[in-house]
Amino acid sequence: MILTEFDPEKKALINPGDIIKPVEGMPEVAVACYSNTTFERMLGELDARMVATTSTANGVTPVYSAKYKSAEIALFMIDVGAPMSAGMLEDVFMMGVRKAVVFGTCGVLDQSIEDCSIIIPNRAVRDEGTSYHYAPASDEIEVNENHMHVFTKMLAELRVKYTVGKTWTTDAFYRETPEKIKRRKQQGCICVDMECSANAAVAKFREKDLIQFFYAADNLDAEEWDVRSLSNHSKLEEKDRIATIALELAVRV
Repeated sequence: MILTEFDPEKKALINPGDIIKPVEGMPEVAVACYSNTTFERMLGELDARMVATTSTANGVTPVYSAKYKSAEIALFMIDVGAPMSAGMLEDVFMMGVRKAVVFGTCGVLDQSIEDCSIIIPNRAVRDEGTSYHYAPASDEIEVNENHMHVFTKMLAELRVKYTVGKTWTTDAFYRETPEKIKRRKQQGCICVDMECSANAAVAKFREKDLIQFFYAADNLDAEEWDVRSLSNHSKLEEKDRIATIALELAVRV
């Protein structure tokens, strides 16, 4: 089976260093967000300056640097979907980032999880293809094992409610069928996303630190899809608060 053909060789035919060079003064810690609206609002609150770019055929993605409290932090908007998300992590790691906090929405598989509340994945089901090029074949991968205590302690201090649990990472958002949702729930998944397992595999392979979390959006634990706050322009103040949580976490790790 092709997904079992993992090759641990670090050097590929095309490598991040063939395209991306280290950036002088690049902060070692980065915060990345999947939502354009939330990211632009976060930039607007900080005195950010562009320090680098990465690009694809879809266009150029700036990488910024900004000071939050006493720390200099890199900021970038990360692309949706496991392959592009993994590629952007590869690029910023090559630029000099050693730790990254990545956050975005997820769909909930448990309707009791409140809209816009924090979800911290501890494991991810690998229902995408990218992670199998970075880690040996397995159904699941561990997530956030190195920073779970720091994160949950911080949220307790801030009196922010959160849920810890397993996520289902899938490439095909139009193929989240009722039967598949049922299987993933039986497997223990509380939410669904598109990048988590791939991101985790990339960070482990490149020996970098990565913290990932979600804020709950659409509800798939119902007879019909409930979009809730999935829109980029919904509940903006709550999403601003979540961006602040990501920045606060970045200065603590």
